[in-house]
Amino acid sequence: MVDPISDFLTRIRNAQMAGLREVTVPYSVLKDQIAQVMKKNKFLDAVTVDESGKFKQLVLTLPEKSLSLKRVSKPGQRIYAGSDDLRKVLNGLGIAIVSTSKGVMTGYEARHQGVGGEVLCEVS
Repeated sequence: MVDPISDFLTRIRNAQMAGLREVTVPYSVLKDQIAQVMKKNKFLDAVTVDESGKFKQLVLTLPEKSLSLKRVSKPGQRIYAGSDDLRKVLNGLGIAIVSTSKGVMTGYEARHQGVGGEVLCEVS
């Protein structure tokens, strides 16, 4: 797999289109951090780690509303932004998820803390 974050977002999109309430994705620390940021901002209802199988899995409970997920930084073209360059998503209705030196956080938190980083995706 070339881009695990894009695969993560695509699995969520496909589960929504199929009308599923839960989706299971392979575990990684970065995916878990992105999911926790989405849960904190109420774009996911619950995030749990399933360790019952051979490999860890993330179990995500999707909300009733449909999400719009967009991958910004890709393996072929990384997109970095300083704290001043982080823009609002849908005039504040969505969030940009940014990987900074202080961890994965929303664009608002990164602006408030004065740190920039790689803009991973936008959720609205």
